[in-house]
Amino acid sequence: MTKSKSPKKKGGMARIFELAAERKGLLTLSGILSATAAIASFVPYIAIYLMIREIILVYPSFELLNRSAMTQYGLLALAGIAADVLCYLASSVCAHIVAFGTQYELKSNFTSHLARIPLGYHLKFGSGRLRKVIDEDIDKIESFLAHSFPDIVASFTAPVIMLVLMFVFDWRFGLAALLAVIVAFAMQMLTFGAAGLDLMTSMQKSMADMTGASVEYVRGMPVLKAFGRTASSFHQLRNAINTYTQFMLTYTLKWENYTAAFQTVANNAYLFILPVGILIGRSSQDYLTFAMTFIFYLLFAPSMASVLNKLMYVASSSMRISGGVANFDNMMSLQELSADSGGELPETNDVVFDSVSFSYDENGAAALTKVSFTAKAGEVTAIVGPSGSGKSTIAHLIPRFWDVSDGAVYLGGVNIRALSEEELMKRVSFVFQDVYLFGQSIKENIRMGSPDATDEDVIKASKAAQCDDFVMRLPKGYETVVGEDGVHLSGGERQRIAIARAIIQNAPVLVLDEATSFADPENERLIQQALSELIRNKTVIMIAHRLGTVLNANKIIVMENGMVSEYGTHDILMHRNGLYYKMWKNYTEAIHWRLGGGEEITVNG
Repeated sequence: MTKSKSPKKKGGMARIFELAAERKGLLTLSGILSATAAIASFVPYIAIYLMIREIILVYPSFELLNRSAMTQYGLLALAGIAADVLCYLASSVCAHIVAFGTQYELKSNFTSHLARIPLGYHLKFGSGRLRKVIDEDIDKIESFLAHSFPDIVASFTAPVIMLVLMFVFDWRFGLAALLAVIVAFAMQMLTFGAAGLDLMTSMQKSMADMTGASVEYVRGMPVLKAFGRTASSFHQLRNAINTYTQFMLTYTLKWENYTAAFQTVANNAYLFILPVGILIGRSSQDYLTFAMTFIFYLLFAPSMASVLNKLMYVASSSMRISGGVANFDNMMSLQELSADSGGELPETNDVVFDSVSFSYDENGAAALTKVSFTAKAGEVTAIVGPSGSGKSTIAHLIPRFWDVSDGAVYLGGVNIRALSEEELMKRVSFVFQDVYLFGQSIKENIRMGSPDATDEDVIKASKAAQCDDFVMRLPKGYETVVGEDGVHLSGGERQRIAIARAIIQNAPVLVLDEATSFADPENERLIQQALSELIRNKTVIMIAHRLGTVLNANKIIVMENGMVSEYGTHDILMHRNGLYYKMWKNYTEAIHWRLGGGEEITVNG
């Protein structure tokens, strides 16, 4: 069977209506009410014209004025105003219900999607760009549905009514008014042409880049302060601000003259009507009828300005929303991790890398090339190597933070791609080198590893990770929320909480990415003892930068330039005099070093 081509994805307003399709009925009702309000808004002009006509017809004998008709026309004007207000209010209420429901759905779908895409995309795009999508772009969609949609319907309904009224009383005045509309539209089209749309897209991209750079600057502020650097010295932020500023200047200057011309024509439509009125008036045989008609068009001219200004606002709003929709769709189109579960579950906890190759970018340099090894259950497999050799990449591929480019990773004989995310996460526990603690109590941060764990389980895991002593010294113990009341934890303390999470999760496969990197000399031995209890009967893959932590590993994999250089135990590798031997020699020399030729200083290994 031939696979049919997927239809081209819509953009702009069409895509927004597609996103809100589940609430189509309410959105349609909102449009009908808005159109009704637009029609009702012209009723007062007609009523006022009829009142003026009654006055002119009896002039100067005002005692003959039909007061009953005047009252009816006044009530008609009030009814038109009331219908306009009430229908627009009802339309706005319906539109807001659609908007809030769609906003909730989009944010829910987006956050769920973020949880299913490879973690690497989070690192690639940065939190600033992701935050912009969920906080700004989706909110733009909500704002468009809640506010712009009723205005769009009104803006397209009003010109139709306006054109009908312009030609009802006198086609000659109607042509003059139509000419004003055409000239104003011409000015608007020059503003919102293809070049203007491209400029708007570029401006929104530069805004996203500036947002991302700003977030990175704030996060890196301690480093910048430590070296006496300022915002202007942070090149990424400075360049992003300069680019955005340049785009804004170009954007503003490009539209300055066109916008001024549009406003001039829209707000002075009577200048097109006056010359026609003078010409018609000179040759008019029924001056009374002419005067009434002329007055109507002069009264009607201001409403044309309101309609045209709304159209310009709608066009501008539509252009702004297009970029936000595109950003949302681009993020939602990122390929999620496949979950082609065949129902087969691992029989053992061996982890096997079978000729694995991986690149972070499709056309970029390979981070791993034909990497093969087996980490057996119940053993500790250490991954060592120079910086950039691929150690952490191996750790990230096991829990599928990224998917391999070639080859396969097996858990208990089952390709991890065939395991559901829930099944894989039950079997693999990961201790990051950089620890993130949520804005919750320490107890809840530890319980993150096992939501069903009891308080006793949390305390037991905490003691095993050497956390209990410092936690009990905090103001509220395990109920203390990190960051509140001036409570801040050191790097080593945060690392031990992360280890407690892994202990309480008790997954059969444990990946340690330099888990003791922040431990002080006093507590490192105790943490190693806790880890020795944790790793019993587990598959342990330890990413190590300090070689002193892998002496007792069952197997040491030595990485170099993304490939396995050698492997074996510490003793075997030392006898080979290869890369590991050189690394060990450099490591032991670094343990004992002298500062300026003075007394020897021993560095904890």
